[in-house]
Order: sequence, then structure tokens, then C-alpha cells
Amino acid sequence: MEVAKTLGIATPRKPVLSVSARKLKDNAADWHNLILKWDSLNDKGFTTASSIANLKVSLLSKEKAELEGSSPTSMEEEEKTNLDYDKGLEALCEELQAILDDLTKIQMKMEKLSSTTKGICELENYHYREESSRPPLFHTWPTAFFYEVSHRLSEAYKKELLLKHTIGAELAHTADRNLSLTYLSMWLHQPYIESGSKLQLESMLLETGHRAL
Repeated sequence: MEVAKTLGIATPRKPVLSVSARKLKDNAADWHNLILKWDSLNDKGFTTASSIANLKVSLLSKEKAELEGSSPTSMEEEEKTNLDYDKGLEALCEELQAILDDLTKIQMKMEKLSSTTKGICELENYHYREESSRPPLFHTWPTAFFYEVSHRLSEAYKKELLLKHTIGAELAHTADRNLSLTYLSMWLHQPYIESGSKLQLESMLLETGHRAL
């Protein structure tokens, strides 16, 4: 390196770009794995959220029946039922919160991937300066497009995470069955994660060689 500096030889760009290409390929694989983990947790969370909603509906139905006088219960039985309900609901809420915590960790890793990709773009900008012709690191995507896709995915999952936190906070306190069903539907179908997001991920995997052309 000292000899190169002495002779005034410019540092070759290709090794830097090769490192960048490997990092982008690793990032694409990480995106794939994180989304798989997210989807698994989303299904698990839906099951838990459904149990919370069903428990609320069951209690409301019981209370309604008691008010109508169709199934009278003693004070002792009622207290026992309420205690069992409180314990069951608390356990389910703790389980849902643990799932939300895991989803939060995944989303933070997604943001880090987006930040890393931005750094690769900035490195390329530094090496190419004002040059307009930049050979793609893989097939057709310019490096900036990797960041664009990563940023878009990260923002989509960030919005979805905020929605799930809202659902988790409201679900156990909702007395309206229809509202509970709406919350469950939003959790399951993830409105902020559009179908195009998965297509972009597949395109990234194809571009970086994780999928066969």
C-alpha cells in the first residue's frame, strides 16, 4: 500500500465494488430470512389475538345471559369466573406482547439492512464521483435501486409494526365484537405490506443470484 502511494498509483475500484456486491447479496438473503420469521410470528400472533378476542366475547355473552336472568350464579361462582378470566386474559396479553417484542427486533434489523445499503450507495458515489456510467454489480439493477427497495420494505414493515402495537393495546379492552373482528382482520392481512413488497423481494433475490434466472 505504501509503495502504491509513493508511485502515485490510484487504488483500484474493483475490489471495493466486489465487497459491495457480496454485502448486497448477503443483505438480500437477510431480507428473505427476516420476512420468513416475521410471517411466522404474524401467524402466531393472530392465533393469540384470536384467543384474546374469543375470551372477551365469551365473557360478554356470559354477562349478558346473567343480566337476562337465564343463568343465575352465586357471588362466589362469579368471582371465581372473573378471576379465571383475568388470569387467562393476562397470560394471553403477555404472550402477544412477547410476539410484538420479537417483531420489533425484526423490524430494527430491517432498518439496519436499509441503512447498510444506503452506506454502500454512498461508497459507490464517492468512488465514481461525477461519472454517469456505472456498471451494475449484478445484472441490471443500479446500486441505488437496492437502497430504494430496502427503504421501501423497511418503511412498510415499520408502519405495520405500529399498527400491530395499536391492535395489541386495544384488543383486550374492546367490548365490541365487530371491532374485535376488524382488529383481527387487520392483523392477519397486514394492510401496509402490499403484495408488491414480496415481488420486490423476489426480484432482489433473482438479481443477486439467490434465485435462478
